[in-house]
Formats: sequence, structure tokens, C-alpha cells
Amino acid sequence: MDFYDLDLNDYVLDALDDMNFIDTTPIQEHAIPPILEGRDVMGVAQTGTGKTAAYLLPVLSLLADGGYPKDAINCVIMSPTRELAQQIDSAMQGFAYHLPDVSSVAVYGGNDGIRYEQEKRAMQNGADVVIATPGRLISHLSLGNIDLSRVSFFILDEADRMLDMGFCDDILLIAKALPKEHQTIMFSATMPGDILSLAHSILRNPVEVKLAVSRPAENIRQSAYICYEPQKLLVVKHLFEQEAPHRVIIFTDSKKKTKELALSIIRAGYNARAMHSDLSQAERDEVMFSFRSGKTDILVATDIVARGIDIDDIVLVINFDVPRDEEDYVHRIGRTARAGRGGRAVTFVAEKDMHYFRQIERFLGKEIPKEVMPEELGETPNYRSNMSGGKKHHSQGKQAEKGKGGDKSKKRRYYHNKKKQKKEGNK
Repeated sequence: MDFYDLDLNDYVLDALDDMNFIDTTPIQEHAIPPILEGRDVMGVAQTGTGKTAAYLLPVLSLLADGGYPKDAINCVIMSPTRELAQQIDSAMQGFAYHLPDVSSVAVYGGNDGIRYEQEKRAMQNGADVVIATPGRLISHLSLGNIDLSRVSFFILDEADRMLDMGFCDDILLIAKALPKEHQTIMFSATMPGDILSLAHSILRNPVEVKLAVSRPAENIRQSAYICYEPQKLLVVKHLFEQEAPHRVIIFTDSKKKTKELALSIIRAGYNARAMHSDLSQAERDEVMFSFRSGKTDILVATDIVARGIDIDDIVLVINFDVPRDEEDYVHRIGRTARAGRGGRAVTFVAEKDMHYFRQIERFLGKEIPKEVMPEELGETPNYRSNMSGGKKHHSQGKQAEKGKGGDKSKKRRYYHNKKKQKKEGNK
């Protein structure tokens, strides 16, 4: 389905046209219509499936159609982290490019008093859309800086992560400040019991959209190296010798290792930066800007960026350490192969990680291909997969990358013809 099959405002469609967005993702196809109809929606979809557009596009379309107060906050979007809030705000600017009368402000902690006053002014002047982290919004709410009494849309993004971070009480407190009649939209990557309880308490007869929960995108080429811990850095250098690194994220399991690994990669002559929770907000912003703009080729990070950071053109994700949770694995490798692109995810499996990697394979329901370790890097440990009768594996795993294919220019002509037909019909 393409976006012209949905009843979106013409100005929103113009922005999508400018951005070369043609086809909807499944979450967009199934979530946008009920949101446009005014229904509450509970969406379950993994990171990288296009859920930000799934709620922003219909809300912007409804605001553009009119009928909402000009001097009030009409939409509140909750985000678990400042990084995701910034990303949502960035997407908002693109989708609302042709909507000068629709304003927004991102509200999050970790900055100075000047920024706080700017947030306060924007909210008191009636920004249409407020994108906020729970703690910062509670701060403004408790000081009377924000009036939520006329909000029409309440959106929770990454709801499962907000609950993991202990924001449940904050969410319920914010929900109590909303008017009785409003539309609630909740998106979550998983559906544990506490998310169901929250949904029951704030959603009214919601439309449920559940798509491919917690499974990596098919166009991610996954593989693994079975290795000893000291061999991991050698494998990183081997990969970079095979193909010059560009748009690479390497995930580690600790801040200490993130700092050390980034330094080792820099010393090896590569352009890398570290991203972890010890950085100030200004430092995080600078690192992410450098990576997004292409000034930095390699981002070495803890799980602080595993969810919610929407960078579409990541070519390679390396799990330097095997994540201890299957969901974390999915979210990490979900940084690549976004927006229909292909991508590669490589995991280093040391002896201490084998149990967790077997759990990941069992969770995925398949064996992840094993790469052959270069001979010059030495012997490797044995790995016995639960998926294959206990046999030792050192297979090459040269799976072909799957692409969507198709005649893009033909689809683009079709898109523009539909737009022209629709505009002529409205004359």
C-alpha cells in the first residue's frame, strides 16, 4: 500500500513526496486508519518498523484539517529517553514541513536553565505538539508551566522501555491531568503483563495492531564468530580490513569496555567515537551529530542507543558482547536494515557467552550462520548449537543479502500520477 491509499491531508502527502516516501510499512498501513478514525490504538512492533510515522502522520493530518484550539497543547508524545525525544522531534519537522501553523517543542532533561525557560515559553504559548520525557514533563506540570486540559492526543512511544525505567507512576500522573475525552495511542516492542495493565488503565476499547513482534527484519544478514575474548578486537580489525568501515555501530556490555574499545579502534587508525551514559547531554548530542552527519564512521556504544535512535543507513552492527536478553539482541541488530534497506549484523560469541547465544538462536527458531575465523587469528572454542543435534559449528555463513528489488522509477511515476489525479479531482 502507498500513502495515497490513506486519507491523509494533502500537505502531509506533499511532505512525504518531498522525502521520497512511497510505500507504507505494515505498522503504518494498519495503525494510521484507526488513528484517523479517532480510535485508541495499541501497537506492538519492533524498533525499525516505522512506528514513529505511524502515529505522527495521522495526528499531523488531523491537526492540519483543523478544528483544534490554536492556543492549546493538542498532542503530548511521551518518550523514555531524551535521544528518542530528539529523534521524534526531528521526524516531526520533516513531516510538518508544509504545515507552518503546526508547532512543536521537545521537552527533556540534561540541559541548562535557558533551555528550561524556552520549553516553558513554548508550552505556555500553546505548542500544538509536546514531545517529552516523563521526568521533565512532571517537573513542568508540578510548577504549573503546562496546561494539559485540552489535549486531544496522548501518545506513548516505547511504552515497555518506559515501564522498565520506572516511569509507570509518572505516566499515570500525567494521564490524570488530561481531559476525559482524548485519544490515546500506545506503541511497545513487547507485551508483558505490566504493559497490559497500563493499557487497560488508559486505553478505551483500543484497536490492537500486532506485527512481527520481536523478530529481526528479514533483510538483516546475521552471522557470528565463535572466538576467545582476546580475539574479539582482532576480528573487528579483520572486518574493517575486508571492507572500510562506514555507518557502523558496535555494542558492548559496559561503559568501561565501550571507552576502551573506542580508544583501541582509534589507535588502529579508524574514525570512532564512544557513546555511553557517563557523557553529558551536550556531549551525547555532539557524538550523535558527528555520527549522523558522517564525520564519525564507527559508533561504539552501550545499549543506551539500542532502542529509539532512528538512523536509517547503518550498514553494519557488531555485537562485541552477546546481549543477555533475546529482546536486546533484536533491538541492537534492528539498528541496521531500516526503511527497506539491507544490512549486516555480526555477533562475537566467547565461551562465557555461548549459553546466551544459544538462547537467542532458540528464540529466533533458527541457527545463525557461523563465520570461519581467519587462520592467522588462531584456534577458536567449540560451539554446540541446540538447533542442530549438538554438532560443532564453524560454517562460513555467506547468506545472500535480500533486497526488495522492483522498478523504483515506475513506482515513483505511479505515485506522482496518483497525486496529480487527486489534486485535479479536488478542483
